[in-house]
Formats: sequence, C-alpha cells, structure tokens
Amino acid sequence: MNKEKPILVTGGTGYIASWIIKYLLDLGYKVNTTVRSLQDEKKFVHLKNLDNGKLKFFEADLLKENSFSEAMKESEIVIHTASPFVVKNLKDVKKELIDPAKLGTRNVLNSVNKTPSVKKVILTSSVAAIHSDNKDIVLTKENKFTEEYWNFTSSETKNPYAYSKLLAEKEAWEIHEKQKSWELVVLNPSFVLGPSLSKRTDSTSVETMIQLGNGTFFLGVPEFFFGVVDVRDVAMAHIKAFEEKSSGRHILCSDSMELFEMGKILKSYYPKYLFPISKVPYFLMWLISPLIGFTREYVESNVGFKVIYDNSYTKKDLKMEFRKIEDTLKDHYEQLIKDKLI
Repeated sequence: MNKEKPILVTGGTGYIASWIIKYLLDLGYKVNTTVRSLQDEKKFVHLKNLDNGKLKFFEADLLKENSFSEAMKESEIVIHTASPFVVKNLKDVKKELIDPAKLGTRNVLNSVNKTPSVKKVILTSSVAAIHSDNKDIVLTKENKFTEEYWNFTSSETKNPYAYSKLLAEKEAWEIHEKQKSWELVVLNPSFVLGPSLSKRTDSTSVETMIQLGNGTFFLGVPEFFFGVVDVRDVAMAHIKAFEEKSSGRHILCSDSMELFEMGKILKSYYPKYLFPISKVPYFLMWLISPLIGFTREYVESNVGFKVIYDNSYTKKDLKMEFRKIEDTLKDHYEQLIKDKLI
C-alpha cells in the first residue's frame, strides 16, 4: 500500500468516518475527505484538530454526479461511509433516505469507474441490509444472522432506513460486477456505540445513549435487543479491509444485549443518572406504541426477539477481535459527560 497516495473517506464528519480518519492519520496515511460545505467549519473542526499535514478537505454532494471525482484523484483506496442514519421523524423518505443512500453510492462508484488509480472500495453498509426486523431471526438456519442473508422484508413504508441500506449495498455489488478494475469489500456493522470525536448529538447512536440516562426511559424500556459494536472497532475494520486480503461482506458485532441490561451496566458506573428501573411489559408496549412513535407492527416484529450475529468470518478475514460491550458503553458515557452532553 503506497502511503503517498491519498485514501478518500467520504462523509468525513460522520461518527464512524471521523474515527477512520483519525486512525489513518495515526498510521501515517494521507487522507482526502469530503464534507457537505467547506464554509460550515464547525461541523468538521474536530477533524481539523487531528490534521498532521496529511489531511485535505473537499466539498461534495451525494446527489451530484462527479461530485467526488476531484477528491478521488490518485486514490488507490476509497472508503465510502457517507449515508444518512435517520430512523424517525422522516418527512420525505425518498428524499431524506433512499436517494442519498442509493444514488449517492451510484455517484461515488461511477466516479471510481472513471478513476484508474482506484484498486479497492470499502463500503459501509449495515446489518440492516441483512435483515429488517429482529423477528427475521426465526427465518435463519441456525437462529443467527450470517453474511449470506439479505433483508427482503423492508420497504419505503416499512423500516425505510433498513430499506435504504439494502438498496445502497445492492447497487454497489451490481456496479462492481460490471467491471474488473477494482475490488469491493463491504462492512455490515450492527448498532454502533462508543465515544464520539465530535460533540454532535444528531446521531441515532448518540441520541440513544443520552436518552438512556437522562430520564426519557426512566420508568421502563421495552425488551429490545441490539447487536452492538464499538465505533473504534468499526473504524479499524475499514482499515483492515484494505490492509488484509479481504473479500465479501463482513458482519461487525461484538455481541447482542438488551437495552435494559445496557442501562444496568451504566448505572453501576454512573449511579446519579436516570437509567431505566424496569422493563415495559409487552402488552403495555403494544398498547401505547402509537402514542410514543412506534407502530404496533414494529412492536410485534422486534420486541422480545433476541438477535444473534455470527462474526466468525469477520474475525478470520479481517484478523480482528471486538471490544466488550461493557467497555464500549463506559467509554461512550465518559465522553458524553466530558463533553457535557448529558
């Protein structure tokens, strides 16, 4: 790997992308990254603070053709992370989720096809491209999700975020199969938690952690399970994806844990915060779900179903291990407290 050639990281201000950029710079790589507006410096000041003379910023828009071409010049590696992570309060699903995810991936990869130097593309997908609801676990062969599965139950009206990730990854594989000049490696993280390098709170991951301790769920949380992975492990996986002879899709998950259990762990470290004191009974959650922003179909398809992800291929192909969830949660809260976000 030629460290004199810049690595392009799209969506540099993102939660995951920021850590990727930090690790790349720490390892001596040159990095080009894209932001929506070079004028809005407050959104990427945390990246400027990391700059050791090897980081360059470019303006790009997911919905504009050739928008990433300038930032991609001479790059051998393209890491495409830019994609919206919005799961509620959507006004226009197509405009806010589908187009940026699918068309954005198409525009980036069309630029890759026009850039002869690119040898490998690392795409940040999600386990949402593998399944939509937790209950999909009952359709698996061994009661666990592996990279062989694809989400086939979501749509623009049902779990649109998952649908957007599915469309984006499918688009990437289809474009990849029509050429022979570059390789594609896909990473499928589960719910990403861990300390953020910025003080932004417009991330679903960060928002969830804040709400877990600020009293929002004090009286109780539903029996909801997440596969959890540390943001720092996700970032390092992107680097191993081009440093190792990797291929295919990769589930990124440390383990699965119930939301209530996460609260119990955090309460043992930070007793003064208002973590949940109980679980909301299923029948009550089903009853009140429309009043708190959930559909009853969503409750029926997710509450009470434990999800299990098989990360064995990732460990073998990328030669990596994952942090324990307890350490991830603790480090995440340390950052939130330090930055006075909770």
